[in-house]
Amino acid sequence: MRKVLRITAVVLGTVVVLCCVVAGGYVINNLNYFNWGMAHVWRAGYVEKQVTINGSVMNYAEGPDNGPALLLIHGQSGDWQNYYPVLPKLAKRYHVYAVDCYGHGKSARVPEKYTNVAMGRDLQQFLVQVVGRPAIVSGHSSGGLLAAWLAAYAPEQVSGVVLEDPPVFTTLLPRAKKTWNWVDLATSAHTFLATGQTDWVGYDAEHERMWDFFGNSKQGLLKQTMAYHAQHPGQSIKWWELPPIMNESFRAMDHYDPRFGDAFYTDSWDIGFDHEATLAAIHVPAAYIHTNWSYDSDGILLGATDDKDAARARSLIKGVQFYQVNSGHGFHWEKPDAFVKIVDDLADRVRR
Repeated sequence: MRKVLRITAVVLGTVVVLCCVVAGGYVINNLNYFNWGMAHVWRAGYVEKQVTINGSVMNYAEGPDNGPALLLIHGQSGDWQNYYPVLPKLAKRYHVYAVDCYGHGKSARVPEKYTNVAMGRDLQQFLVQVVGRPAIVSGHSSGGLLAAWLAAYAPEQVSGVVLEDPPVFTTLLPRAKKTWNWVDLATSAHTFLATGQTDWVGYDAEHERMWDFFGNSKQGLLKQTMAYHAQHPGQSIKWWELPPIMNESFRAMDHYDPRFGDAFYTDSWDIGFDHEATLAAIHVPAAYIHTNWSYDSDGILLGATDDKDAARARSLIKGVQFYQVNSGHGFHWEKPDAFVKIVDDLADRVRR
């Protein structure tokens, strides 16, 4: 009996130790995933640079020249480093340029350029001034709208385009009012600016609608969040118990200009930008990626577009390769290998 008890104790002790190791690894990964990922990016040969485009500083990273030019444009509230899961692989066969959009990262805060058309024109000049040859352009979310504009109206600089879950038609009022971006980030940015407060990161964290998904844990997580923010002013908010995708959604928020979000609240982002006409004007090889979506009980679209929006966009782009993927909105981040494969497939079409 004593032998059995000893064996049982050893087994239970081993299980406890393994559980602690797994839990410890989970926490360490949650807090360090980004630094680990970026270490691979730097080893791949990327260099961060800045250039002045039409009077405004644009921050970007450039990889080694190992193939066709590829421009990556991140989505709202992100930065060029959000592409870290795909940058090392892309560097092996492309000459990658990944930009910080205005109002994000280390690029200029220039509210007068927080429109799709104004930013599109400066990105076109970036392609002329920095890249110097036709490039494949891939844009995620709002970056996808910019990529669409470039493909349609700067075909001399764009050889092909990847539209990664762009919010086509859904940023336009009044439709926008029933989308997650409008009720969450855009509304927070608008109300924050109206209050005259200065702590954007704290305000946004406190007013995030996502807390509603945490049920009984909402108040505890919110209290923990605000305590962390108070103890780490000027830094992005991190949660040890939440997965990297949660931390990544907040990582670049301390370098985000809320006036950019306000442009979506007021619809000034879309001034002079006709979504339908732009998509119809794309004649370069194109890939369109559509991710998962749903509507909540209030009829709010949880995603960039629904199936009808995506089908409408698909019908407008001549010869587009359409991809319906089982992924959240950040496809390149969640499924990097699948994203790289789509870019490679498009590059093959461009070469042919």
